[in-house]
Amino acid sequence: MGIRIRDLLGQQVGEWRFEPTGKRIRGILDGETLLDSRRAVLAWEPRRVLPSYAVPAGDIAGDLVELSQAAEGAAWAPGDGLPDVAMNGPILPPTVPFRIHSGAGIPLEARMPGSARAAEAFRPDDPDLRGYIVFGFDSLDTWLEEDDEAIGHPRDPYWRVDVRSSSQVVEIQLDGQTLAASNRPLLAFETMLPVRYYFHPEDVQVPLVPSPTRTICPYKGRAKYWSLNLLGQVHRDLAWTYAEPFGDASALAGHVCFFDERLDLVLDGSRRPRPRTPWS
Repeated sequence: MGIRIRDLLGQQVGEWRFEPTGKRIRGILDGETLLDSRRAVLAWEPRRVLPSYAVPAGDIAGDLVELSQAAEGAAWAPGDGLPDVAMNGPILPPTVPFRIHSGAGIPLEARMPGSARAAEAFRPDDPDLRGYIVFGFDSLDTWLEEDDEAIGHPRDPYWRVDVRSSSQVVEIQLDGQTLAASNRPLLAFETMLPVRYYFHPEDVQVPLVPSPTRTICPYKGRAKYWSLNLLGQVHRDLAWTYAEPFGDASALAGHVCFFDERLDLVLDGSRRPRPRTPWS
């Protein structure tokens, strides 16, 4: 009997998962190299969908200090599963900070001698990761894969983005009012996520208000967000744009995408059910 790959991955989300990387990984804090490893792995804590870097303790130049408090394992609020994936339980949304842990282990701080700042770290209690230390990505200033900077979070080697042009007639509505309509959308197919429909700016029919919100996607780039003032009600961060998207997503530059988790998407005349994702 066959099995979908995404379902196979979803069934293992409650366990520690790891994947070796052949890349040299360096982490820099306050201008000093805190860790430098050619033996790093990507590590996924139970129920997390984003990986972290994990390196052998011997590749860490700084000091590791065990924190007095136990790892926080009960304070996180589980979110939904990923769309269209058979999963054994909910996930930790990407908004859950690194210090909240769902796997057994010891929370640590890593710092260079004499430094006032420390990086968040974690020693997992897992036999396959014995001797490895997992780091909070955002607690270091810079990460390098070989000599190139990594942004947002480590890239999952099994995650990709494909962008295709389409002639489907796509319409985005809010409370029956059309916000955007196009027969020339760009469709972004991203692993484990619903299809995203990107509109040319000329196909957006309502004025969008710039939002201060910014996010970083290591696969697509830096996004800026847009809000909407409709009939006196402000709908915050309903859409986003990549001004200078990376690599495979370069065609998306300047196009506008809406969260159809919170809006109605009509595709070739048929209203599509709203997807359930961590952004719903």
